[in-house]
Amino acid sequence: MAGAFKGQVVWITGASSGIGEALAKELAGQGARLVLSARRQAELERVRDACGGHNAPVVLLPLDVADTDSAPQAVARALEAFGRVDMLVNNAGISQRSLARDTSLEVDRRIMEVNFFGTVALTKALLPHLVTQGSGRLVAISSIVGKFGSPLRSAYSASKHALHGFFDSLRAELAGTGVQVTLVCPGFIRTEVSANALTGDGSAQGFTDPGQANGMDPAVFARHMLDALARGEREVVIGGKEAQYVRIKRFFPDLFARLLEKANVR
Repeated sequence: MAGAFKGQVVWITGASSGIGEALAKELAGQGARLVLSARRQAELERVRDACGGHNAPVVLLPLDVADTDSAPQAVARALEAFGRVDMLVNNAGISQRSLARDTSLEVDRRIMEVNFFGTVALTKALLPHLVTQGSGRLVAISSIVGKFGSPLRSAYSASKHALHGFFDSLRAELAGTGVQVTLVCPGFIRTEVSANALTGDGSAQGFTDPGQANGMDPAVFARHMLDALARGEREVVIGGKEAQYVRIKRFFPDLFARLLEKANVR
C-alpha cells in the first residue's frame, strides 16, 4: 500500500539501526515526515542522510527512553517539529541472552525500564495530544516472545508480555476516540539486537545469533509492517517459520511446551 503514509508525521524510537532504520527509509520513500529518536546522535544522522534521497523532512530528536522523566519534554519537541504527530512507533528496546537463574535483578529491571516503562511513559505523554487531535496511531513493537516464553529471554519475554497487557487495555479504552493501537510481533529479523542483548551480568552478548543472522531482511519486515498498519490491523505477527510457534502455542499448548523444552533457541 505504497503512499499510505504520505504527509503523515511519524515518530520512531530506536531509529538508529535495525527495524527502526528500515521503517524510516520505507516511510521516507512513501513521503512521510519523520521524527527519529535514539541515543546515538551520529547514527541518527547517518539514517537521516540515508533518507535524504527521498527529500523527506526528517527531524532528529535524541532520546533515551529509559529516562522516563524526559518523556514530556521529548513530546513537546516532537510536536514543535511539525505541529502534530500522526503515529508513534515505540521501537526502542533491548533483548536478553541469559538463563533466569544467572541473571541479576538489576538486569531484569533494566530490561523492563527500557522495553516497558520507557514505552509506556512516552505513550502516556503523547496520548492527550492524539485524543485532542481525534486521530492517530500508537504502535508497540513487541516480539513473538510477547506471545510465549522462550529460554534465555525470561525478562525480555516478560517485558513484551507486559506491552500486550498494557496496549490491549489501552486500545479498549480509546474506542471511539479516533486513536488506534497496533501491536507488532517480529520473529527473527536480521538486526544487531542479539549482539546487543544483555547477559546475566549486564554486559552485551557481543555476537549475532544464528537465528538472527538468517532472519528476515529489515526492509522486507518494514514493508510487511506498514502494509499491516495501512490495513488497520490491531496485532500482527511477522517473521519466518518461527512465527508458526504462536499458532502452535495457541492450538496445541502441550506440544508447544515439549518443543520449547527441547529447543536450542539462539
